[in-house]
Amino acid sequence: MNTPDTTSGWDQVTYRCVRCGAEQTVTTESAYLAVGVHSDAHDLWDRLNSIERDGLASILRTILSAPDLGAEFLALAQRETRAGGNA
Repeated sequence: MNTPDTTSGWDQVTYRCVRCGAEQTVTTESAYLAVGVHSDAHDLWDRLNSIERDGLASILRTILSAPDLGAEFLALAQRETRAGGNA
């Protein structure tokens, strides 16, 4: 039996991905939206070849481990694009 989360107005629901078996229990709208993002990640994975998957995973590990680096990299790319650089 699911117990409602009265602070958010959401019931607790557990989703299981039929593609990879990942399980996620959600109690808020933002967590529910993450279920859709998981499906989008599968779609992206399917479009990439193994070299692209490895490269993207490597880049994401670097950027996500240092959020300030990611933000600064995007700012640099934007400045370079406006200046006609190699962004």
